Formats: sequence, structure tokens, C-alpha cells
Amino acid sequence: MSESKSLSLPKLDRILKNVTVESTALKLMEEAGELGAAISRLRGAAGIQTPPGATPQDLLREVALELLDVAQTAVTMMFVLEDEYGLDTRSVLAEHIEKLTRKGYLTPLPRQADPAGGQRDREPRGAL
Repeated sequence: MSESKSLSLPKLDRILKNVTVESTALKLMEEAGELGAAISRLRGAAGIQTPPGATPQDLLREVALELLDVAQTAVTMMFVLEDEYGLDTRSVLAEHIEKLTRKGYLTPLPRQADPAGGQRDREPRGAL
């Protein structure tokens, strides 16, 4: 059985009315670039300045914080898709989990006995 990590990020209070899928995608790319820079500092890439006195643990923490910025921006885009276009993100998440299973990244969940006498799948992975 696959290990799972749940992450619940909030809908931001200050999402401006002019936030679009396009502007959020640009923000996502910006945050991904900042994550890449943090990883480069962690790995000591040539030409990348590391803050004086930063320990490997400090740099690892910076990577985690930048990764959370990426995740928050991705979640914000999901809220934009829901609010502006009526996207059912629960069904999209179910499709995503099915795709990961089909491609072999996840093992299928075992079936449980149904009190009505049949078999049923365990609760789906993922949460929204």
C-alpha cells in the first residue's frame, strides 16, 4: 500500500478579482523558479549565492518553504478553476488518481466486503 501525505491549503482571503488562470499560471512558474533556486543553493550550484552562515538544514527548510509556495499557488489555481469555470475538482482528482494507478505509480486499492454482500473499493485517495 502506498504511503500518503495530505496537505490542506486555504483559499486565500486576498485573491483579487482580476486573478485569472493565466496570471496564476505565471505566478506558478515564478514560484517554481524560486524553488529551483533554493534547490540550487542546497546543492551548491556554481554561481548561486548561499546566504552567509546558512546551514544545510537552513537550506533544506528554504526548499520546503518554496515548495509550499508552489503548492499554495497550484491550489489557488484550482480555486480559480472552480470559481470562474465551475470545475468539479473532486472528479478531476479522482481521474488523476485513476491515471496514476493506471500508469503504475500507485497500486490499486484493495476491495472491501460490502455489508450488502458484494465488494466495493476502499475510500478513494486524495482529498479536496
